[in-house]
Amino acid sequence: MNTGDIKRMFRRDLAALKAYQPIIPPDVLSEQVGVPESQIIKLDGNENPYGCSLLVRRALGNYPHYHIYPDPEQHEVRRALSEYAGVDARHIVAGAGSDELIDLILRLFIEPGDTVVNCPPTFGMYPFCTDICGGRTADIPRDGEFNLDIAAIKAIPDAKVIFIASPNNPTGNLTPPNDILELVKYGRIVVVDEAYYEFSRTTLAGQVPLHENLIVLRSFSKWAGLAGLRLGYGIFPPFIAGQIMKIKQPYNVNLAAQVALLESLADIQCLQDYVGRIISERERLYKQLQGLGFLHPYPSQANFILCRVVEGDARRMHQQLRQRGIFVRHFDTPLLGDALRISVGKPEHTDALIRALQEIHSSR
Repeated sequence: MNTGDIKRMFRRDLAALKAYQPIIPPDVLSEQVGVPESQIIKLDGNENPYGCSLLVRRALGNYPHYHIYPDPEQHEVRRALSEYAGVDARHIVAGAGSDELIDLILRLFIEPGDTVVNCPPTFGMYPFCTDICGGRTADIPRDGEFNLDIAAIKAIPDAKVIFIASPNNPTGNLTPPNDILELVKYGRIVVVDEAYYEFSRTTLAGQVPLHENLIVLRSFSKWAGLAGLRLGYGIFPPFIAGQIMKIKQPYNVNLAAQVALLESLADIQCLQDYVGRIISERERLYKQLQGLGFLHPYPSQANFILCRVVEGDARRMHQQLRQRGIFVRHFDTPLLGDALRISVGKPEHTDALIRALQEIHSSR
């Protein structure tokens, strides 16, 4: 059997699927640009520059039972998350990152041809997972300030699932809770992605027990510094949580991730200190970017800042930063082709970024 015969056996609806653009780790970036890994400034993945808790590092090295399968029912993890989130454990399901939970939600609700509402610019996993599940994405663009068009969303007659990131990635703005609750009353499955909750402290988690069609997703990748261990969780109505538990892979959250989660929650003061540093640096970075004159930064409630390039070319600026070993995110889309998303790093990362941007602009 040759390659052509194999390709004809692929699912036809996936033939034109565009691959998701992932974040590249520092060692690979170092090879690509010829800058030593120790000098790479990575501001493209919204990762926590301070890393995980020291308790996590110690516990991972000392844990004695990696040869045993993890608890498929996630008993201890769900109990710990219920205390942190302030909801009963029956509402909680943990996943290998919130990405896995996005996929599981769509597997549960979407049949081929069903409609999922997406509000660009926003997180690219929503349409990506919709395509994989055979669904149809209905894009309802945000307005000039990146607010939702509630009326246009409600006008989609066959919508089944609505995704709302709040704070939104990559724009950093919050959606007012009352706007989200208005969509919940609309009677569709509303998924609120709160991956950046710890930086905004605005949540709808407490509303989930009151509504049978509201889901809240969160992540330990950003605030807790566990992006490499892939750990997220969802707050679901109990009957939906039961279905998600039924269709997930039995051992979807590995033991290392479970240990890291429990130790992170045991060292919450340390992690809240990291979050406080990031928020403080976010405000300093915003003012520094604003002062450049050739960028228009948008206020953010997350751990990144989106900037329009008002003088110069965003793609060229992205490449020139890259050549200096400074990595930010450029989105090659019509809505964001003139923009850069910059993760909040440490103060020295901000200083190096601003110097580089000034040099690039002055050399035009």
